[in-house]
Amino acid sequence: MARTVRLGVLISGGGRSLQNFIDLSAAGKLNATVVKVISSRKDAYGLERARQHDIPAAVVRPRDLGSPAEFSAAVTEELRAEDVDLVAMAGFLSLYFIPDCYAGKVMNIHPALLPGFGGKGFYGDRVHEAVLDYGCKVSGCTVHFADNTYDHGPVIIQKVVPVEEGDDVHSLAARVFEKEKEAYPEAINLFAEGRLEISDRRVKVRPPATS
Repeated sequence: MARTVRLGVLISGGGRSLQNFIDLSAAGKLNATVVKVISSRKDAYGLERARQHDIPAAVVRPRDLGSPAEFSAAVTEELRAEDVDLVAMAGFLSLYFIPDCYAGKVMNIHPALLPGFGGKGFYGDRVHEAVLDYGCKVSGCTVHFADNTYDHGPVIIQKVVPVEEGDDVHSLAARVFEKEKEAYPEAINLFAEGRLEISDRRVKVRPPATS
């Protein structure tokens, strides 16, 4: 039986995935409640989304801390203050060094099929532009457990979309985001059901429990 996960969401921008989590949780379709939002930018619209839903939020900016390690420690402190069970990076543009207490408990979503078109500097429209420039016939999104390297941890779920004739960055991004809205909640629900097992670079999805 799935538990209700206490979810912390890390953002740097508009917070569309955050809003998706909030909406699905309210509709009973996500086995998680967003209990903390942390932004690396003070002007991120996702902070307003958190305010509208009375979700505790904090701004932790790398420029305000002395080192990446101190930045990561400050993020961890904010997460632990709300007793977060799972961390979801959702357009978070700063590298977060994951402490032992959150090992295997931090997810990220990337708007391409990793390991292609990932790594430092590949985010947002830059990813879709690179996919189009390469002439790919398909793209998609990847949900993975995060480690301490950009877009590197073991893959949980990937979903594919076609790259259509006449696509531009915006049309491809919109099609990929529709899959992101499915994939990320699916991964969180699998975590809540205790069905994810990490073995080296593979994530095994155990079958659902039978009553």
